[in-house]
Amino acid sequence: MATAEKIFSLNELVSKRQDWNDYKIVFTNGCFDILHLGHVDYLEKAASKGDKLIVAINTDASVSKLKGPNRPINNENARARVIAALSFVDAVTFFSDDTPLTLIKQLKPDVLVKGSDYNISNIVGADVVMANGGKVETIELVEGYSTTNIINKITQ
Repeated sequence: MATAEKIFSLNELVSKRQDWNDYKIVFTNGCFDILHLGHVDYLEKAASKGDKLIVAINTDASVSKLKGPNRPINNENARARVIAALSFVDAVTFFSDDTPLTLIKQLKPDVLVKGSDYNISNIVGADVVMANGGKVETIELVEGYSTTNIINKITQ
């Protein structure tokens, strides 16, 4: 499947989610600015928690708001295509709000995943997923890998 075919608008993904009703759907989100080992390991582990992995990517404006005016390094379309190229990612979408709560409410994932740097009680949408009978899980992160570390190493 071509990588662009895995990238969906919210409306398209809601429809796709209905097609996937018999599958265990895993949802995660992030900026994924410069893909590195930490991202790949995290997403691969997230995918293992169910049958279909949906990755929501912050839009460029959202990344700039979170990370500062010099970010993202790669635009949202480039980031989406790179994430979509991973064989264990089934769908990619974008969100521009401060959090992916609207997506979580509409997609109703069975499993919501974030990194172990989050406490489950602080994960946006955890209450929604659990109220729908789903699970919220954290995944141990690969130490020493972050986009910020990569940028700092390149610019030193």
